[in-house]
Amino acid sequence: MALYTSSKHAKFLATGLPIYDFLAPSLLQASRASLQIRHLTKAKRYHSAAASNEKHDKSPSQPSRNPRSGADAASNPPPLKKPLTQAQRDFLTSALRVNQAGELAATLIYAAQTPPIISSHPHLRPLMKHMYDQEATHFSTFNALMAKHRIRPTAMYPLWTLAASALGWGTAIMGREAAMACTEAVETEIGGHYNGQVRVLLEMAEQMEKNGDDIGDELKDLIETIRRIRDEELEHLDHAVEHDAKQAVPHELLTGVIRAGCKGAIWVSERV
Repeated sequence: MALYTSSKHAKFLATGLPIYDFLAPSLLQASRASLQIRHLTKAKRYHSAAASNEKHDKSPSQPSRNPRSGADAASNPPPLKKPLTQAQRDFLTSALRVNQAGELAATLIYAAQTPPIISSHPHLRPLMKHMYDQEATHFSTFNALMAKHRIRPTAMYPLWTLAASALGWGTAIMGREAAMACTEAVETEIGGHYNGQVRVLLEMAEQMEKNGDDIGDELKDLIETIRRIRDEELEHLDHAVEHDAKQAVPHELLTGVIRAGCKGAIWVSERV
């Protein structure tokens, strides 16, 4: 931080002259002759001027200047906070929109699956509640980000609401294994989708650092948020496999159809 100086003070410093305080010479005894007084005064002035010149030669012209710190500041400027490019803004808008749609669908799937599943398998109530609560938190997170950045939801929102509810209820009626196979298929696609987003965001942050731009806390927080949500989605995948998702009949056909539907929904939600 630069020090504040008045204009008068700054003008004086510009001369480059050091500041010294001199003590007045001791009073001579009154009994000495006037000639001796004049002689001593001239000698005093001579030695004082010589001492002043010697000190002036040794002192720097601008003692407050630090050339090294100035060079360091020039070679290491602070990062600049530049606005995102249009491509970056488009990617973030699309990512948040499709993420919100995906979490809406996951929440509705678990909401529809839970009553039939826990009526037949009461021991699964804590697991179903745990997965539903996490999906509801994810949905709230992306809702808040959408509202903050004024991003509209996908135009397919009503259709995805009906489709997700039907998928959840239908697989639950088919049995516990089919419901878990549905979770396996959905979370496989969603986990890969979030992995791709994290990779793009990290590349974006790396490029900004190379350009000397300030990444900003918002982008860092978004990367960490998507990483956390991805890990929780993959946790749901593990739970599904542990609870006999592979035993669903027909497993390959069921999971293949659901995964194809998820891919199509992601593609449409990114664009509409």
